Amino acid sequence: MDWNRVEGNWKQVKGKIKEKWGRLTDDDLDVINGRRDQLEGKIQERYGVAKDQVRKDVDDWYTAQRW
Repeated sequence: MDWNRVEGNWKQVKGKIKEKWGRLTDDDLDVINGRRDQLEGKIQERYGVAKDQVRKDVDDWYTAQRW
């Protein structure tokens, strides 16, 4: 998985992230700034999901994207 693609296109990807995880605020997304570990942490915080599940959810989301 090449997460660099997400980091490099963060401004465009933020909308897709908000569609999937609507509880994340614009401020959250600004702080995350494309860093996967930050994204996973914020999803855990907002949704109360276990770390392993968040990692799987992010992997599934990434795989489903049409790059």
